[in-house]
Amino acid sequence: MRDADLALYAAKAAGKGCFRFFAPEMHEAARERQLMESDLRVALEKDQLKLVYQPCVDSSSEAVTGFEALIRWQHPEHGPISPAVFIPLAEEIQLINEIGEWVLKTACEEAAKWPEHVTVAVNLSPVQFKSHSLPATVRAVLNEAGLSANRLELEITEGVFLSNDEHVHEMIANLKAIGLKLALDDFGTGYSSLSYLQRVPFDKIKIDRSFVAGATEPESRNAALIRAMVGLASDLNMQTTAEGVETHEELQLVRDLGCSLIQGYIFGKPMPPEEAIELAKKG
Repeated sequence: MRDADLALYAAKAAGKGCFRFFAPEMHEAARERQLMESDLRVALEKDQLKLVYQPCVDSSSEAVTGFEALIRWQHPEHGPISPAVFIPLAEEIQLINEIGEWVLKTACEEAAKWPEHVTVAVNLSPVQFKSHSLPATVRAVLNEAGLSANRLELEITEGVFLSNDEHVHEMIANLKAIGLKLALDDFGTGYSSLSYLQRVPFDKIKIDRSFVAGATEPESRNAALIRAMVGLASDLNMQTTAEGVETHEELQLVRDLGCSLIQGYIFGKPMPPEEAIELAKKG
């Protein structure tokens, strides 16, 4: 029964309409998963989770306008664990709300030390977005940190729209009522971004790095897509952030195409809080 259950779990993980036969290595995978679940719970208690901050700059003046807070896990035995691995796990074991609240609290407390025009962006999981207590949590965190609501930006992905529409729009209205900003992350990589833009008052759309990468190549169509996204956002009074800008050629291209903000290694990798505050003060 245990072996059949492991095969069933593997089939579910593979997607719809699949089957999987049991294989002995599934035992090892299940054991490692159980250990990681346990380690992740300990990580939150023992302060193994850290935040790093990647700068976002104005495309024309190159002034620092804000930072995106990104979570990192330094496992005592296995070293750095990718958020792509542990965030889905945290969602499955219902630890994401606790981790998400810690991220929000830590990021807002750090941002309160920066100059008043510099904002902080925090990513929200679709699971967090379903929590009815989210607006109250955000208000409490802002009050405790002494941070103005307009300096907080919450980034959501299209995954939040896969749940009940009525709840989503009620949640968005409640969050906007606080005075914070909303950004649509990974724009252009989902299914129906245009309908979301029509219905949701986003302040910003983030153009995914997959469009920026290779956009300077002669045969690439990415530049045309970026131009269309920028034009659309401009008509809807939204800012655009080009993500993943790494070269001077990419920088010049997204500038020429009218992107409002730039985020990428060309201006800075995710950095520890002490470096972020130094850069924020320099501007």
